[in-house]
Amino acid sequence: MSTVENSVNSGVGPHAVSDPRRLGTVDKLLSEIGRAVQILDGSVHASRPNPAGRHRADDHAAALTSEEQRHAAGLMRVNHVGEICAQALYRGQAMFCRDAAIRDVLYDAAAEEVDHLAWCRQRLDELHSRPSLLNPLWYAGSFALGMAASRAGTGRNLGFMAETERQVEQHLDGHLVDLPKTDERSRSIVVQMRDDEIQHRNTAETHGADALPAPVKLAMRFMSKVMTVTAYRI
Repeated sequence: MSTVENSVNSGVGPHAVSDPRRLGTVDKLLSEIGRAVQILDGSVHASRPNPAGRHRADDHAAALTSEEQRHAAGLMRVNHVGEICAQALYRGQAMFCRDAAIRDVLYDAAAEEVDHLAWCRQRLDELHSRPSLLNPLWYAGSFALGMAASRAGTGRNLGFMAETERQVEQHLDGHLVDLPKTDERSRSIVVQMRDDEIQHRNTAETHGADALPAPVKLAMRFMSKVMTVTAYRI
Protein backbone atom coordinates (compact mmCIF):
# COMPACT_ATOMS: atom_id res chain seq x y z
CA MET A 1 0.00 0.00 0.00
CA SER A 2 1.08 3.58 -0.58
CA THR A 3 1.90 5.84 2.34
CA VAL A 4 -1.41 7.09 3.65
CA GLU A 5 -2.66 10.27 1.99
CA ASN A 6 0.71 11.06 0.32
CA SER A 7 -0.84 12.50 -2.77
CA VAL A 8 -3.69 14.20 -0.99
CA ASN A 9 -1.40 16.32 1.11
CA SER A 10 1.11 16.94 -1.71
CA GLY A 11 4.04 15.54 0.18
CA VAL A 12 2.82 16.34 3.70
CA GLY A 13 3.15 13.38 6.10
CA PRO A 14 0.22 11.29 7.29
CA HIS A 15 0.14 13.03 10.69
CA ALA A 16 -0.51 16.48 9.21
CA VAL A 17 -3.51 18.44 10.48
CA SER A 18 -5.22 18.00 7.09
CA ASP A 19 -5.40 14.22 7.54
CA PRO A 20 -9.19 13.52 7.61
CA ARG A 21 -8.71 10.90 10.32
CA ARG A 22 -7.81 13.64 12.82
CA LEU A 23 -10.70 16.03 12.07
CA GLY A 24 -14.23 16.59 13.34
CA THR A 25 -17.29 16.09 11.13
CA VAL A 26 -17.54 19.67 9.85
CA ASP A 27 -13.81 19.86 9.23
CA LYS A 28 -13.97 16.50 7.47
CA LEU A 29 -16.63 17.83 5.11
CA LEU A 30 -14.57 20.91 4.36
CA SER A 31 -11.51 18.73 3.81
CA GLU A 32 -13.48 16.51 1.42
CA ILE A 33 -14.64 19.52 -0.59
CA GLY A 34 -11.02 20.58 -1.00
CA ARG A 35 -10.10 17.04 -1.92
CA ALA A 36 -12.82 16.93 -4.56
CA VAL A 37 -11.49 20.14 -6.11
CA GLN A 38 -7.99 18.66 -6.30
CA ILE A 39 -9.27 15.50 -7.96
CA LEU A 40 -11.48 17.28 -10.46
CA ASP A 41 -8.96 19.94 -11.50
CA GLY A 42 -6.19 17.36 -12.01
CA SER A 43 -3.80 18.87 -9.47
CA VAL A 44 -3.08 15.59 -7.64
CA HIS A 45 0.19 13.82 -8.39
CA ALA A 46 1.23 10.18 -8.43
CA SER A 47 3.56 8.94 -5.71
CA ARG A 48 4.96 6.21 -7.99
CA PRO A 49 6.56 6.51 -11.44
CA ASN A 50 4.29 6.03 -14.43
CA PRO A 51 4.52 2.31 -15.38
CA ALA A 52 4.63 3.37 -19.04
CA GLY A 53 7.89 5.18 -18.44
CA ARG A 54 8.92 8.58 -19.75
CA HIS A 55 6.86 9.88 -22.64
CA ARG A 56 8.32 11.14 -25.90
CA ALA A 57 6.26 13.33 -28.21
CA ASP A 58 6.46 10.79 -31.05
CA ASP A 59 5.73 7.67 -28.96
CA HIS A 60 2.12 7.17 -30.02
CA ALA A 61 2.08 9.04 -33.32
CA ALA A 62 4.08 6.42 -35.19
CA ALA A 63 2.26 3.45 -33.66
CA LEU A 64 -1.45 4.39 -33.70
CA THR A 65 -3.79 5.32 -36.50
CA SER A 66 -6.18 8.21 -35.87
CA GLU A 67 -9.01 5.75 -35.20
CA GLU A 68 -6.88 3.71 -32.79
CA GLN A 69 -5.85 6.89 -31.01
CA ARG A 70 -9.50 7.95 -30.65
CA HIS A 71 -10.48 4.52 -29.35
CA ALA A 72 -7.58 4.36 -26.89
CA ALA A 73 -8.48 7.82 -25.61
CA GLY A 74 -12.09 6.71 -25.08
CA LEU A 75 -11.00 3.69 -23.06
CA MET A 76 -8.54 5.69 -20.97
CA ARG A 77 -11.23 8.31 -20.33
CA VAL A 78 -13.42 5.51 -18.97
CA ASN A 79 -10.54 4.38 -16.75
CA HIS A 80 -10.01 7.94 -15.55
CA VAL A 81 -13.69 8.19 -14.60
CA GLY A 82 -13.34 4.89 -12.77
CA GLU A 83 -10.56 6.39 -10.66
CA ILE A 84 -12.62 9.53 -10.04
CA CYS A 85 -15.35 7.24 -8.71
CA ALA A 86 -12.90 5.16 -6.66
CA GLN A 87 -11.55 8.24 -4.91
CA ALA A 88 -15.02 9.46 -4.03
CA LEU A 89 -16.35 6.02 -3.10
CA TYR A 90 -13.59 5.08 -0.66
CA ARG A 91 -13.47 8.49 0.95
CA GLY A 92 -17.25 8.46 1.32
CA GLN A 93 -17.05 5.01 2.93
CA ALA A 94 -14.32 6.20 5.31
CA MET A 95 -16.28 9.30 6.26
CA PHE A 96 -18.53 7.57 8.80
CA CYS A 97 -16.65 4.31 9.32
CA ARG A 98 -16.29 3.81 13.09
CA ASP A 99 -13.58 1.16 12.90
CA ALA A 100 -10.22 2.96 12.80
CA ALA A 101 -8.38 0.00 11.24
CA ILE A 102 -10.93 -0.31 8.42
CA ARG A 103 -10.90 3.45 7.93
CA ASP A 104 -7.14 3.15 7.39
CA VAL A 105 -7.70 0.41 4.80
CA LEU A 106 -10.10 2.67 2.89
CA TYR A 107 -7.85 5.73 3.03
CA ASP A 108 -4.82 3.67 2.01
CA ALA A 109 -6.71 2.31 -1.02
CA ALA A 110 -7.82 5.83 -1.95
CA ALA A 111 -4.23 7.09 -1.70
CA GLU A 112 -2.99 4.39 -4.06
CA GLU A 113 -5.82 5.09 -6.51
CA VAL A 114 -4.37 8.60 -6.85
CA ASP A 115 -1.54 7.06 -8.86
CA HIS A 116 -4.04 5.50 -11.28
CA LEU A 117 -5.89 8.78 -11.60
CA ALA A 118 -2.72 10.71 -12.44
CA TRP A 119 -1.47 8.07 -14.91
CA CYS A 120 -4.79 8.01 -16.79
CA ARG A 121 -4.83 11.81 -16.95
CA GLN A 122 -1.28 11.83 -18.30
CA ARG A 123 -2.17 9.28 -20.96
CA LEU A 124 -5.23 11.29 -22.02
CA ASP A 125 -2.99 14.32 -22.47
CA GLU A 126 -0.56 12.25 -24.55
CA LEU A 127 -3.45 11.10 -26.74
CA HIS A 128 -4.58 14.73 -27.16
CA SER A 129 -7.86 14.02 -25.44
CA ARG A 130 -9.68 15.15 -22.28
CA PRO A 131 -11.32 13.73 -19.15
CA SER A 132 -15.07 13.22 -19.01
CA LEU A 133 -17.13 16.40 -18.84
CA LEU A 134 -19.36 14.67 -16.29
CA ASN A 135 -16.63 14.09 -13.71
CA PRO A 136 -18.23 16.34 -11.05
CA LEU A 137 -21.41 14.26 -11.33
CA TRP A 138 -19.49 10.97 -11.11
CA TYR A 139 -17.62 12.20 -8.02
CA ALA A 140 -20.69 13.48 -6.18
CA GLY A 141 -22.71 10.34 -6.89
CA SER A 142 -19.91 8.00 -5.83
CA PHE A 143 -19.21 9.92 -2.63
CA ALA A 144 -22.89 9.72 -1.67
CA LEU A 145 -22.90 6.00 -2.45
CA GLY A 146 -19.82 5.50 -0.31
CA MET A 147 -21.41 7.28 2.65
CA ALA A 148 -24.49 5.09 2.32
CA ALA A 149 -22.34 1.95 2.21
CA SER A 150 -20.45 3.02 5.31
CA ARG A 151 -23.67 2.73 7.33
CA ALA A 152 -24.09 -0.96 6.48
CA GLY A 153 -21.50 -2.21 8.96
CA THR A 154 -17.85 -3.17 8.67
CA GLY A 155 -18.34 -6.50 6.88
CA ARG A 156 -20.65 -5.06 4.23
CA ASN A 157 -18.49 -1.94 3.92
CA LEU A 158 -15.49 -4.10 3.09
CA GLY A 159 -17.68 -6.33 0.94
CA PHE A 160 -18.63 -3.32 -1.13
CA MET A 161 -14.94 -2.50 -1.57
CA ALA A 162 -14.08 -6.09 -2.54
CA GLU A 163 -16.91 -6.34 -5.07
CA THR A 164 -16.03 -2.96 -6.56
CA GLU A 165 -12.44 -4.07 -7.07
CA ARG A 166 -13.55 -7.43 -8.49
CA GLN A 167 -15.69 -5.71 -11.11
CA VAL A 168 -12.97 -3.17 -11.90
CA GLU A 169 -10.48 -6.02 -12.36
CA GLN A 170 -12.80 -7.65 -14.91
CA HIS A 171 -13.35 -4.31 -16.60
CA LEU A 172 -9.59 -3.72 -16.94
CA ASP A 173 -9.07 -7.22 -18.32
CA GLY A 174 -11.57 -6.30 -21.03
CA HIS A 175 -9.65 -3.13 -21.82
CA LEU A 176 -6.45 -5.11 -22.27
CA VAL A 177 -8.28 -7.01 -25.00
CA ASP A 178 -9.83 -3.90 -26.57
CA LEU A 179 -6.84 -1.54 -26.54
CA PRO A 180 -4.84 -1.37 -29.77
CA LYS A 181 -2.03 -3.92 -29.65
CA THR A 182 0.50 -1.23 -30.51
CA ASP A 183 -0.58 1.07 -27.67
CA GLU A 184 2.04 -0.19 -25.26
CA ARG A 185 1.86 2.87 -23.02
CA SER A 186 -1.84 2.55 -22.26
CA ARG A 187 -1.52 -1.19 -21.82
CA SER A 188 1.34 -0.82 -19.31
CA ILE A 189 -0.77 1.56 -17.22
CA VAL A 190 -3.83 -0.70 -17.31
CA VAL A 191 -1.79 -3.77 -16.28
CA GLN A 192 -0.42 -1.98 -13.21
CA MET A 193 -3.86 -0.67 -12.33
CA ARG A 194 -5.33 -4.18 -12.54
CA ASP A 195 -2.59 -5.61 -10.31
CA ASP A 196 -3.22 -2.89 -7.71
CA GLU A 197 -6.99 -3.51 -7.78
CA ILE A 198 -6.40 -7.21 -7.13
CA GLN A 199 -4.31 -6.24 -4.10
CA HIS A 200 -7.08 -3.95 -2.83
CA ARG A 201 -9.66 -6.74 -3.20
CA ASN A 202 -7.43 -9.18 -1.35
CA THR A 203 -6.90 -6.64 1.43
CA ALA A 204 -10.66 -6.14 1.85
CA GLU A 205 -11.27 -9.89 1.93
CA THR A 206 -8.45 -10.44 4.45
CA HIS A 207 -10.00 -7.86 6.77
CA GLY A 208 -13.37 -9.63 6.78
CA ALA A 209 -15.38 -8.56 3.73
CA ASP A 210 -18.87 -10.05 3.56
CA ALA A 211 -20.29 -11.26 0.26
CA LEU A 212 -22.89 -8.85 -1.11
CA PRO A 213 -26.39 -10.01 -2.10
CA ALA A 214 -26.81 -10.84 -5.80
CA PRO A 215 -29.22 -7.92 -6.45
CA VAL A 216 -26.63 -5.46 -5.11
CA LYS A 217 -23.93 -6.91 -7.37
CA LEU A 218 -26.25 -6.66 -10.38
CA ALA A 219 -27.09 -3.05 -9.54
CA MET A 220 -23.39 -2.24 -9.30
CA ARG A 221 -22.78 -3.81 -12.72
CA PHE A 222 -25.65 -1.85 -14.23
CA MET A 223 -24.36 1.46 -12.85
CA SER A 224 -20.87 0.60 -14.08
CA LYS A 225 -22.22 -0.10 -17.56
CA VAL A 226 -24.00 3.25 -17.68
CA MET A 227 -20.84 5.00 -16.58
CA THR A 228 -18.54 3.27 -19.09
CA VAL A 229 -20.82 3.82 -22.08
CA THR A 230 -21.31 7.49 -21.20
CA ALA A 231 -17.70 8.28 -20.27
CA TYR A 232 -16.34 6.76 -23.49
CA ARG A 233 -18.04 9.56 -25.43
CA ILE A 234 -18.60 12.46 -23.03
